[in-house]
Amino acid sequence: MTAARDASPPILSLRGIGKSYGAVVAVRDVDLDIHAGEVVAVCGDNGAGKSSLIKVVSGAEEPTAGEMRVKGEPVRFASPHDALGRGVATIYQDLALAPRLSIAQNVFMGSELTRPFLLPFLRVLDKKRMAEEARRYLAQLSVSVTDMNRPVERLSGGQRQAVAISRALRWNAEVIIMDEPTAALGVKETALVLDLVRRLKADGRTIVLISHNMRDVVALADRVVILGAGRKYVDRPIDGLTADDLTHMIMSGNAKAA
Repeated sequence: MTAARDASPPILSLRGIGKSYGAVVAVRDVDLDIHAGEVVAVCGDNGAGKSSLIKVVSGAEEPTAGEMRVKGEPVRFASPHDALGRGVATIYQDLALAPRLSIAQNVFMGSELTRPFLLPFLRVLDKKRMAEEARRYLAQLSVSVTDMNRPVERLSGGQRQAVAISRALRWNAEVIIMDEPTAALGVKETALVLDLVRRLKADGRTIVLISHNMRDVVALADRVVILGAGRKYVDRPIDGLTADDLTHMIMSGNAKAA
């Protein structure tokens, strides 16, 4: 596995990434390689720079310094749509769903399917096909929801997360960034979301997990990256670490020695 990994470029690579807001430096000189099929957790205390780093990777903001590559090719995202076009999707904590729209409408938001109507140049939404494909994406995640016309506001927290993931699959995302996916969820819903992440990994997707829940990190991640004061100060396999270990490393700020 190591040889195969070394033979191909990382699916996502950051070199010297920095992000400043005026005189405030939020991210400083971050290098990070993420390989295809990995689940990489990005952790750190509040103000560590996680959100700013993810905004850069997702295309929400441009870096002040550094270079980013996708599959070895230099990229510079001007928007999240640019990132989606290169296979990088971000699912924020609020999921960015339209609660009153149906499941199918949310899955295809921004990429709706149409069909001819009366005349070849007149087109209408192909609601039947969107419902069928939305159901297929959810089935890939082993989430059974029969009514694709159900408004998203009537779904559970875990089901909403599945709809957001399905939208990323619709865009054929290879790298899926998940921002605090289990925040404010109960035990049952958290278990569902953890299973969704495992299924994405089994499907060959690459996951970047931002989380304050160290139990989730230990349960899911192959590797943990810890930021502090905008700098990356640890990047290591999760093997041998417990949730308490990670918490101590973040709080003490001495992860370099771990």
